[in-house]
Amino acid sequence: MNLVTDVKRDANGLEVLTADECLDLVRTQAVGRIGLSSGALPVVLPVHFAIVGDEIMICARQGTTLDAATRKAIVAFEVDRFDADTGAGWSVMVQGVARRTARPELPPVARQALERWLEPHHSHLVSVSIDFISGRRIDALPTDGSTA
Repeated sequence: MNLVTDVKRDANGLEVLTADECLDLVRTQAVGRIGLSSGALPVVLPVHFAIVGDEIMICARQGTTLDAATRKAIVAFEVDRFDADTGAGWSVMVQGVARRTARPELPPVARQALERWLEPHHSHLVSVSIDFISGRRIDALPTDGSTA
């Protein structure tokens, strides 16, 4: 019996997450993927990230695809987590503008998340505004052999 009756579901039966739920889940992870255009082709790159205020912070090495393609570009950023044993999981997608940013004084948690990528002479920070955020959660597969 499902005691939660106010769960919103999409056409595929996935739970639709609120913006706050999305941000709470994203904060539990250290690696996401940024989708951008490079040379008129789509590219998806894994990145370490931290959320600072209302922005996602990523480090980019100078001269890389990420560096070249994130200068005031509209990007997608995605984070997910799935349990292969139960089938349960979630996925969150952010759309926003990526831009180089001055190195702000990062909170300790953010500095720790980005530390191995922060090279003072060869990298810079890229911030992605969180203009649109959406997420879905999928329930665990039934263990009794039923189809749900």
